Amino acid sequence: MFKLLSRRGCRSAVSKLFCEKIEVRQAKVYYFYSSVNSVRFASTGGADVGKTATLVENIPEPPPVPDPSTFSEVTEAVQSLAANGEPTFASLGLGGWSPVGLVQNCLEFLHVSLDVPWWGAILIGTICVRVVMFPLVIMSQRNSATMNNNLPEIQLLQLKMTQARQTGNQLESARYAQEMMAFMKEKGLNPLKNLLVPLAQAPLFISFFMGLRGMANCPVESLTTGGMLWFVDLTVPDQYFLLPILTSATMWATIELGVDGGRLDAQNMQMMRYFLRALPLVMIPFTINFPGAILCYWCSSNFISLVQVGFLKIPAVREYFKIPKLMTHNVDSLPIKKKGFVEGAKDSWTNIKISKELSERQRIDELIFTKAGKGPLQKTYKFDPTKLSNVQAKPK
Repeated sequence: MFKLLSRRGCRSAVSKLFCEKIEVRQAKVYYFYSSVNSVRFASTGGADVGKTATLVENIPEPPPVPDPSTFSEVTEAVQSLAANGEPTFASLGLGGWSPVGLVQNCLEFLHVSLDVPWWGAILIGTICVRVVMFPLVIMSQRNSATMNNNLPEIQLLQLKMTQARQTGNQLESARYAQEMMAFMKEKGLNPLKNLLVPLAQAPLFISFFMGLRGMANCPVESLTTGGMLWFVDLTVPDQYFLLPILTSATMWATIELGVDGGRLDAQNMQMMRYFLRALPLVMIPFTINFPGAILCYWCSSNFISLVQVGFLKIPAVREYFKIPKLMTHNVDSLPIKKKGFVEGAKDSWTNIKISKELSERQRIDELIFTKAGKGPLQKTYKFDPTKLSNVQAKPK
């Protein structure tokens, strides 16, 4: 037992001595490090002390702690700015989930995310919309090409149907109309497919028109410098009237070439064709007051249409999209001759008047027939043949 205690005491004494030596060594190292630093940073003159005092005096006071009540104002101010530092459309009362608001949100996304000027955002948005509409254009071009290849047969039936209608022969007119429907069903034709693209583009055009007008009237401040060339400010009309004239010219070319809906060569569409031809000229007095943003979209859309028709005229492209090859017909051999603007307008107006007179005559006949079946019998003879009467023979 005594040996065990002596061993434990010896071990504790050795451990204590070892720890004391370590502490002494650490103290020596600390003293050496402190002395070296003190020597290293010791001043060599009174100038260093003055500089140090000057630097200490020039240290600014710490900023005050922000008031917690202003945190909400700062948060609202940060949220009202886009990534490029401009006010967001939501803070200006624009955007939303309506068709007009979605157009505005898409244009804001293109302008902010891609860091492009407003004219570039409008152009990119227009290209995206036309790419989405391209399958409808292909469908319309196929139908238009098929109608062109069967134009002589269609015009012959149209001519017979028109002549029967003008003479008041409703039975013949109905028979030729039935033959026309059967022929179109056999060839897979539908005249309404030529109007599919314009009808589909109408809501998109209205949404872009109202969206850009709202942005210009708000106004979005960056739109005042978002243009290019001579139309830098997109919130005001073009002072040189070049954009309205260019828009009307490209619109006329689009209608004349039948870019989106095919050429309106059918007889029952002549009046519509003449109306569409005159539309660009009539619109100039109105478009000169449109903001530059609207005309930038409209003009770029027309240019894309013209590029599109050139692209679809390439034989390899038409073959890839399975568009039938256009057949060339002799104009003199067609049943319906091509007429000028004035002559065609007169014929269309004459057909309208004849159709109106025939419909009025049919309405009067129906009224007379209905009245004869409801009222009392009218006497249309001098004597009643159902009653016996004495007939005296003439003397010889």
